Amino acid sequence: MSNQRTLVLCKPDAVQRGLVGRIVARFERKGLKIAGMKMLTVDEALASRHYAEHLEKPFYPELRDFITSSPVIAMAIEGENAVEVVRNLMGVTNPQGAASGTIRGDFGLDLTKNLVHGSDSLASAEREVDLFFEPDELFDYEPTMREWM
Repeated sequence: MSNQRTLVLCKPDAVQRGLVGRIVARFERKGLKIAGMKMLTVDEALASRHYAEHLEKPFYPELRDFITSSPVIAMAIEGENAVEVVRNLMGVTNPQGAASGTIRGDFGLDLTKNLVHGSDSLASAEREVDLFFEPDELFDYEPTMREWM
């Protein structure tokens, strides 16, 4: 097991549907630590850097238009095996196939409006956290609840 930091985005549909608090609570209840959190609007330049691997794919324009359509909440989440734990809490990308009890399984609507983004690997997590956060926006602290976990 290793302590990791990963990026989570509550996408425009999560913000517009008022689900951010419920989503954040799931990560906190799992014992993950929020090292940074902010609301921002993703512009086209940030969207192209964030989704660089999808730029030439036919679905990229829809993805770009969606992620830039409304503010998002960006979070840097930390914990033991955070990348995998976050991905499991989110559920599979398509909410139609996501298990009940996952964020996408419980609240997701379709492949685009699937509420959350989470880094898919430790390398992606490092790159993505750096895209969304400056070093002084990330906090290193030890939650007092750790002794109970």
